[in-house]
Amino acid sequence: MILDSLEVSADDLEARTGWAIRPEGACKADRCVPLPDGPIAVRVLADRLGMALEYDDKHGLWALGPEAGGRALLSAELPPITLPDRHGRPFSLESLRGMKVLIVTWASW
Repeated sequence: MILDSLEVSADDLEARTGWAIRPEGACKADRCVPLPDGPIAVRVLADRLGMALEYDDKHGLWALGPEAGGRALLSAELPPITLPDRHGRPFSLESLRGMKVLIVTWASW
């Protein structure tokens, strides 16, 4: 999204990025990211949505986005995962539903 200032209207933001400004904050589909009250602060929006914000000094323009997705999750639910246990038998993480689970991973590289 190309901007000539760090002010953007809610309608323009939604039309150009898909993020709608609602009482909960910036929302897209079933994801919402809280924003401070008041006018849309593009710097805060970029930070909270994981969007790059760059300024072109020569042309006096700002470039916003696209979102990185790192901070706005589609959901907090783990997809179905089945891994071998220490004896090689399949083990479904879904059997642990309702319990806190810590997954430790390791890579040799």
